[in-house]
Amino acid sequence: MIRCLLLSIVLLILAGFAIAEAPKHRGLSAVPFTEVKFSDEFWTPRLEINREKSLPHNFEWCEKTGRISNFAKAGKLMEGKFEGILYNDSDVYKMLEGASYSLTIHPDPKLEKAVDDVIAKIAAAQQPDGYLYTFHTLKDPSKRWTNLRNGHELYCAGHLIEAAVAHFRATGKRTFLDVAVKCADCIDGVFGPTKRHGVGGHEELKLALVKLYQVTGQKKYLELAKFFIDIRGERSRRDALYGTYYQDHLPVREQSEIVGHAVRAMYLCAGATDIAAHTGDQLLVDAMGRLWQDVVRRKIYITGGIGARHDGEAFGDAYELPNESAYCETCAAIGVAFWAHRLGLMHADAQYADVVEQALYNGILSGIGIDGKHFFYVNPLASDGKHHRQPFFKCACCPTNAVRFIPSLPGYVYAVGKSGGTDEIYVNLFVAGEASVQLGGNKVRLKQQTLYPWDGKTLLTVEPEKSERFTLCLRIPAWCKGATLAVNGKPAAPLNVEKGYARLERKWRPGDAVELELPMPIERIEANPRVEANRGRVAVRRGPVVYCFEAVDNGGSAKDIVLPVDPKFTAEYRDDLLGGVTVITGVAKDGRKITAVPYHVWDHREPGEMIVWVRQDGKSPNPSTDEPSWKGTLYRPLDCGG
Repeated sequence: MIRCLLLSIVLLILAGFAIAEAPKHRGLSAVPFTEVKFSDEFWTPRLEINREKSLPHNFEWCEKTGRISNFAKAGKLMEGKFEGILYNDSDVYKMLEGASYSLTIHPDPKLEKAVDDVIAKIAAAQQPDGYLYTFHTLKDPSKRWTNLRNGHELYCAGHLIEAAVAHFRATGKRTFLDVAVKCADCIDGVFGPTKRHGVGGHEELKLALVKLYQVTGQKKYLELAKFFIDIRGERSRRDALYGTYYQDHLPVREQSEIVGHAVRAMYLCAGATDIAAHTGDQLLVDAMGRLWQDVVRRKIYITGGIGARHDGEAFGDAYELPNESAYCETCAAIGVAFWAHRLGLMHADAQYADVVEQALYNGILSGIGIDGKHFFYVNPLASDGKHHRQPFFKCACCPTNAVRFIPSLPGYVYAVGKSGGTDEIYVNLFVAGEASVQLGGNKVRLKQQTLYPWDGKTLLTVEPEKSERFTLCLRIPAWCKGATLAVNGKPAAPLNVEKGYARLERKWRPGDAVELELPMPIERIEANPRVEANRGRVAVRRGPVVYCFEAVDNGGSAKDIVLPVDPKFTAEYRDDLLGGVTVITGVAKDGRKITAVPYHVWDHREPGEMIVWVRQDGKSPNPSTDEPSWKGTLYRPLDCGG
């Protein structure tokens, strides 16, 4: 496995690739996933379940639904017709991407062979000119590029490229990457400023092309990605636009409101943010800022989920955030994390990592069953007990997206930057484990010890190869008040917090220890009164974790719970419940004992009602909607409940 960034660069050179220019307009660079190892009580078991259960489960379903055999048929390795939905290739690619990340976490010869076998089928299916889309190859090769709006050739190509890049970075093998390069070259031969002016209905390809540029150094891929952004919504360069569902109603640089299909919108914004980071296009940077503000101020659920409407899997109007009918596709929450992570790297601002965390511990994890074999496509915030996880779906984007996202998490924890000539290390997520961080000419080993998200205490040990002055920047989550820091037992007060990061600049020596404590009181959260569904109601949160009430814990019903005016809550860790969780208990207005569990583990026991936003005595269901104190925010905590 590749364990060092310098070795990665050597590998690129040996592979015959140029070295891509680092994004000049990005404040931070993520520490590669290959350099971070988890040993965490919360995440390590989930990574193992992903490897031992979820990946084999998805391999099995991709086999029996014809997704994998479609490649063998297209490659003339076997006879048969295309099976399934036109975009089924993408599920195989996402599964392989997840397997590649997993191989860096835990070498697994059996998994590696399974990956290699599928890659061989994919390579066989590729046409001599690089075209690769089994739906058209098997059904009608003359239909190439004839339905860019609703066909998924470019979408599938994007997931192919992402998977191949991950596989190369994880294993050093070029087998899959060569396929991706050839496919990208085929697309580049068809589309471009002096070629065909067309865009795909699904925006996945742009961010993938940027990844391909980053790993190969071939600038044509970055330029192709930029071209697809430039002509989206551009009436002067295309015969017809697709409309708001496809984010193709206005040029991207002119958009101010997030609209349409939620997953597609997130992939568009992630790709556009990557391009802005490389090019410094201020109009694109500004557009991403406007769209981000529209999401976080008006259109995101407290769980980090997005997409209010089942119709079109789409965003609704401002403040349209129903609970029981919420769509909140698992893929959309993953898309939020993709985009927020990129914005965090661009701006070196913790507000974006806060949203990564919000989505991660709530809207993403809820989509994955504890057994690793059952998944939510839709993640409502209230249920009558009839909504359950499924082993797979005809449209299987969510299971395969989950199994690629979870093992990629090591790449989200740390980042590096420079300010005023001083090197910086950023800690974005709190996960027990170790990391090797290249900081200029020095290598710094970091070790985190924590029980997060159940406990806010983290011990970070710093081990530079040589003593050197640099800045350690630790994220202070927006939900936290009263954070404290100590270095080698000496309190650091007052905290020097900039853009949500507590900054510690000093000459670091091997063995230096930083103690961070993030108090985790139980909070009641209220929504902006413009959110009609939540008027008169509150949600319960502790640290980054949003809670819900299930009927099984509350006498057979949950939707009738009413909190008293001044509820008193108690938190207790239960290692015998739902894989080990902290539960919250209290007393309802009617005197009955009530229990809340983390939203991400609901629907694992007896079917029954579930609710996140519960009524509270004394809160009006018809409050004024023009409170100046909200100042554009969507959620805010009330006083602590315990």
